[in-house]
Amino acid sequence: MHSEEYVPTASNSITARLAIENKPGMLAEITSTIGKHGGNIGAIDIVRARDSVLVRDITINTRSDDHARTIITHLGDLKGVRVVDVSDRTFLLHLGGKIEVNSKVPLRTRDQLSMAYTPGVARVCEAIHDRPDDAHRLTIKSNTVAVVSDGTAVLGLGDIGPEAAIPVMEGKAQLLKEFAGVNGFPICLDTTDVDEIVDTVVRMAPVFGAINLEDIGAPRCFEIEDRLRERLDIPVFHDDQHGTAVVAVAALINALKIVDKTPESLKVVLVGIGAAGTAVTHMLQNMGIENIIGVDRQGAVTRDRTDLNKAKRAYAAQTNPHNLTGSLSEVMDDADVFIGLSGPNVIDVDDLHRMADDPIVFAMANPEPEIRPEKAYPHVAVMATGRSDYPNQINNVLCFPGMFKGALACRATDITDGMKLAAAYAVADTIDDASRTADYIVPSVFDKAVVDRVAEAVEAAAHEEGVARTRS
Repeated sequence: MHSEEYVPTASNSITARLAIENKPGMLAEITSTIGKHGGNIGAIDIVRARDSVLVRDITINTRSDDHARTIITHLGDLKGVRVVDVSDRTFLLHLGGKIEVNSKVPLRTRDQLSMAYTPGVARVCEAIHDRPDDAHRLTIKSNTVAVVSDGTAVLGLGDIGPEAAIPVMEGKAQLLKEFAGVNGFPICLDTTDVDEIVDTVVRMAPVFGAINLEDIGAPRCFEIEDRLRERLDIPVFHDDQHGTAVVAVAALINALKIVDKTPESLKVVLVGIGAAGTAVTHMLQNMGIENIIGVDRQGAVTRDRTDLNKAKRAYAAQTNPHNLTGSLSEVMDDADVFIGLSGPNVIDVDDLHRMADDPIVFAMANPEPEIRPEKAYPHVAVMATGRSDYPNQINNVLCFPGMFKGALACRATDITDGMKLAAAYAVADTIDDASRTADYIVPSVFDKAVVDRVAEAVEAAAHEEGVARTRS
């Protein structure tokens, strides 16, 4: 499906400054033209008014850059209308970057300067030298996360390199601050070598209380995370894997309450055995699901396939207990749950009809899901996607701000499976029994209760599992 079929959104919004002949009916003609060509008007503001000409700024949500250009072309063709300027609102938002470093204390007097910097700072340095753990208490380390990427697996864009990945990592840091009050700093590395990435992160780790790995391609991301967890005494969390898994499991916890099924009874088909698919599978097993069949481009992942890489061989050894073979469509027979972490349009309505009664479908590929919700809705009990323009968005932002807030609060040395599962149940439990419906199995990303619930659950689990350095 082409991008032109998407609905207009703010992410592709423009502001068009138009000089308009001041006579009756002109504004109506302009708005009619925008609507006729598929744009959604957000705001109309007068910049200045003269006897013969009105200058207006009109904000328009569009579907794509091409769509925006088409609308502007048609506006420019109107008699009595001149396009003065067009600005892209998303690019304006990113001018100069989205985050900055601010001082927490004023430096207006000689005394303040002598305490914040020389000579007073030397006493604090000496204290940390004598008691290194005091760095968690006396420096930015206590509440700061490194958002680390090599730019090789940026969502929807792929391998775009470190510079092009910076806006995404800035966004991650911004979300940490806005939602959880945690400092995040983007670090995009100009290397894809596993050894170099690991060594670089280890060397800069003293400044940070936790490491968030982001948009690093599989299977390198597995080794990088494992090796960093071995070498560092602070949490290392690959959000593409584990954040996705936590929110997907939270959604499934609530979906099962809708259809009245238990984890132990399920047959789950999961397509896309990359970083996220592997992590989702691991968490599904931790919640008690045994019958999980992974599928890649060649079909069901089985123990007797000879074309599997090391990661998929390990996956096959732990899944597909009945060693089912065949295509995706063939293994969909009697499946209770379909989870997609692959690409667009890999299943159709016939596949949904093969599933068990009250099927659950999580089509999480972005921007285009494995099946369009409009097609799936009449044939499924619960539908979720990774998109914000449909109900039940499985969005990592429901997990990682609270995860890091809780881990930093207790000065955790690791993020364990128990902490991840606790986070999933905390997200799910944000929706009470009276509010839960098939279209509301995951809370809004703007629900302020989510971060604190997740943080509290993560901190409690860290104490239970012995990885917290503070007292409970």
